[in-house]
Amino acid sequence: MSDEILIRPARTDDVRAIRSLIDVYSPDGRLLSKATVTLFEDIQEFLVAEADGRIVGCGAFHVMWEDLGEVRTLAVDPDMAGRGIGSVLLTALMDRARAVGVQRVFCLTFAVPFFERHGFVEIEDTPVDHDVYEQLLQSYDEGVAEFLGLERVKPNTLGNHRMLATL
Repeated sequence: MSDEILIRPARTDDVRAIRSLIDVYSPDGRLLSKATVTLFEDIQEFLVAEADGRIVGCGAFHVMWEDLGEVRTLAVDPDMAGRGIGSVLLTALMDRARAVGVQRVFCLTFAVPFFERHGFVEIEDTPVDHDVYEQLLQSYDEGVAEFLGLERVKPNTLGNHRMLATL
């Protein structure tokens, strides 16, 4: 295998590979499983890492509010771990955040040291004011519910660390 990794926007024909990556990490709770239909609906949020024509990583960036977004579903094929693919994907996702004007990026993760190396710090509460919180409550997005720490998603977030980076 060559060392060249291409980071590019995901396409609908990448969904099966993204699904496979999620399925590697969701049984032990490191990633939340997502319905395949949701992956198709959210495909425009995803970037993929490709090596020799094969998808070896994925990640998504989701805008939550005017100045706030979330990095989601960041995964690398275990056979390709330790080669910097996750870092390259995260950097590209942070570039997307900057490009759309987001100033803060949230993630919910078990991989604290990885995200700390990229400027994220652990947070305890929800870093938005009351008015924004009230607006976010109207979202149907599960990730927003996790960000808000709503009771209905608590089982999904057990053991995860809430982290935030300022751009």
